[in-house]
Amino acid sequence: MNNPVLKVENLSKTFKIKGTKLFEKPKILKAVNDVSFEVIEGETLGVIGESGCGKTTLGKCIIQLHNPSSGEILYNDKKINGLKNSDLKNVRKDIQIIFQDPYSSLDPRKTVGAIIEEPMIIHNIGTPVERKQKVIELLKEVGLDTFHVNRYPHEFSGGQRQRINVARALALNPKVIVCDEPVSALDVSVQAQVLNLFKNLQKKFNLTYIFISHDLSVVKYISDRIAIMYLGKIIELGDSKNIYKDPKHPYTKALFSAIPPESPFENKEKFELIGDIPSPLNLPKGCPLSTRCPYCMDICRQKMPELKKIDKKHEVACFLYNQ
Repeated sequence: MNNPVLKVENLSKTFKIKGTKLFEKPKILKAVNDVSFEVIEGETLGVIGESGCGKTTLGKCIIQLHNPSSGEILYNDKKINGLKNSDLKNVRKDIQIIFQDPYSSLDPRKTVGAIIEEPMIIHNIGTPVERKQKVIELLKEVGLDTFHVNRYPHEFSGGQRQRINVARALALNPKVIVCDEPVSALDVSVQAQVLNLFKNLQKKFNLTYIFISHDLSVVKYISDRIAIMYLGKIIELGDSKNIYKDPKHPYTKALFSAIPPESPFENKEKFELIGDIPSPLNLPKGCPLSTRCPYCMDICRQKMPELKKIDKKHEVACFLYNQ
């Protein structure tokens, strides 16, 4: 088994929300709350959850666009949160991000060639001639033509723009790529093409992906392992096939029961949660799902369950399995 290339240990990120009334104290929003996991070299870890559960904040903390409030991020066993200047620049060369919106993440005033070349200029890689050659190679890698090099982002479709973003991310030969809902803004037919591109590039360059999405079928297709997030916590983590076949946490069961059946003859068990999602500004004392869970016990309202192994490739944060 390969070594973990990235470790996240007890990571938390909070934001101060100003009060709307005069002299009202600012409230603390816990976007990511004591999250721990590791990513193996060459694998895809899917991160699933509803909007607002902290997936994107987690991704931005890993890439150092947000400074974590507490906890550690280790890349090749070296702590990377808190790094500055040239040290941070070196890490960012190895850990890249692909954003959700393929248009707003591209500079509309620059040509595609200039956009892809820019990271290489910032990191002083190659001569101008070598960089131009690399840009042409990257365009071919992501399925675009060489004559696209002098065109502007507005001249491309959504799928093509996301391919440009992928080419830019690959320009520095990264080891880890954080994919923040990279296909959610695309048509379904284009989604499949871009997902296949991700898979092919992973095989060719031995890339490691952290693939953030709320689309369960997309994550099932591309992920080796899956982390389920709810209100800033990872509540289930494990092998993709195991979790889809036999989800353990009540929230995961409810999430997967919402997927339409693959066949009209399939008898799918319905599992529903009662009530509304609590506000991240006012979380329950114990388990974040305690206000909605049909299996809620007294201990669930008092203590936060820890992520514990129930078998070799499956971890769950639920008191139902802590006995």
